[in-house]
Amino acid sequence: MSFFFCTFAPDFVKMEENGLIFRCFASGSSGNCYYLGTRQRGILIDAGISARSIQKYLREMGLDFQNIMGVLITHDHADHIRAVGTLGERVHLPIYTTAEIHEGIDRNYGVREKLRTSRRFFKKGEEWELCGMRINTFGIEHDSTDCLGYCIDYQDQRFVLMTDCGSVNAEMEAYIRTANHLVIEANHDEHMLLNGPYPTYLKERILSPTGHQSNDVCAELIERNWHPDLRNVWLCHLSLENNDPDVAYNTVAASLEELEIEPGKDIFIKPLDRTTPSPVYELNDKMITE
Repeated sequence: MSFFFCTFAPDFVKMEENGLIFRCFASGSSGNCYYLGTRQRGILIDAGISARSIQKYLREMGLDFQNIMGVLITHDHADHIRAVGTLGERVHLPIYTTAEIHEGIDRNYGVREKLRTSRRFFKKGEEWELCGMRINTFGIEHDSTDCLGYCIDYQDQRFVLMTDCGSVNAEMEAYIRTANHLVIEANHDEHMLLNGPYPTYLKERILSPTGHQSNDVCAELIERNWHPDLRNVWLCHLSLENNDPDVAYNTVAASLEELEIEPGKDIFIKPLDRTTPSPVYELNDKMITE
């Protein structure tokens, strides 16, 4: 299977004035990748699955690599960067992240083709623009070289993504309080993790302040920072062994119901599948209904 090679400089191409859409291609320890943009052009966030799979899922949407203006990376763990070498050096997509994370990518043995011409840099916390999207980043505690959350504004919609969250910080809370659409980690159920098959050292790593966020912490974070303009929430990076989509959903839903916020009426909540792409979601002033 051959890949399309971009022949233009995508850094400077503006998105079509069209509605914002979101699709998750994969979310979990086996690989993470998300599309955000319009039906004409957009970006990828993370590239932890094969370039072949990414191209397949784009084509299902009527898109291809020439429609991708860049790849934004959250951190340098393999399940988030597996395909960056191919996308950057063979497909010629710009790979955007901080200098620290680029250094981590360089050291990662899972990236067989090292980035050379495709590397693009930004500083965490500084606003910048890509194809009509205003992008802000914030720090997340995780046991990687560095880890970023993304806040992306397009027209009047604010999309926020935070994954691999070892512990909660003030920036995370502040961005939830302004988000319209939120992708947030609900990695594990603590009871399932503690009583599950993982060795002690791995359980301790997951539960550490630089590990992963539990369903309960995710629920408390959303409950504490909920506001009426937060319309859609996707739960990401669910563990196969230590979580269940229904458990994650029910934990978050029950927490919001204590505030008399009814899922399906006042807010849309959806756990993302680990390996099966999600539907294409239109992000606008209305709550998603399925």
